[in-house]
Amino acid sequence: MTNIYPEFERQIPRQGKEELLKQKGQAIWLYGLSGSGKSTIANALEKLLHEQGRYVVMVDGDNLRSGLNAGLGFTDEDREENIRRASEVVKLLVNNGAIVLVTLITPQEKFRAMAREIVGTDDLKEVYVKASFEACQQRDVKGLYAKAAAGGVKNFSGKTSNFEEPETPDLTINTEESSVEESVAQVLKLII
Repeated sequence: MTNIYPEFERQIPRQGKEELLKQKGQAIWLYGLSGSGKSTIANALEKLLHEQGRYVVMVDGDNLRSGLNAGLGFTDEDREENIRRASEVVKLLVNNGAIVLVTLITPQEKFRAMAREIVGTDDLKEVYVKASFEACQQRDVKGLYAKAAAGGVKNFSGKTSNFEEPETPDLTINTEESSVEESVAQVLKLII
């Protein structure tokens, strides 16, 4: 690329921002099927961290798709671009001292690897929010499973688009077995 002159070296360094905020910039990336509990856990965790006086930013898949990523669909190529853009935003926030809670389905290992590469392996913790397709279908908090069953949702993760279970996440939370409070307590242990 030409005519691009990043200003990073002239800006206040990350360390100065972390000292001001009295916290380490880091990302907690929660992923799993739609309805698995990613946003529920992240929202509860955000409130707890805020009460503790910590600066937290949520990066939610639906929020991104209503703005920055509004033009993207759900093909593998569009999902990859969605996650690439999200990862770049997360990296900027982490480098500015924020604790970033990310809630994206992130259905394939190659997408997770890309996120780790962009954000940085030292700055990103992966949390697999596990629930069976059947449990998520029963919850159907957004009505997506009913739409998918009627053929109204193309490329639906776990049904018409694959979801690869991770091999080595930093944490796996089975929301069919753990309460929101128990899940939040587990994720909290990952935050430095």
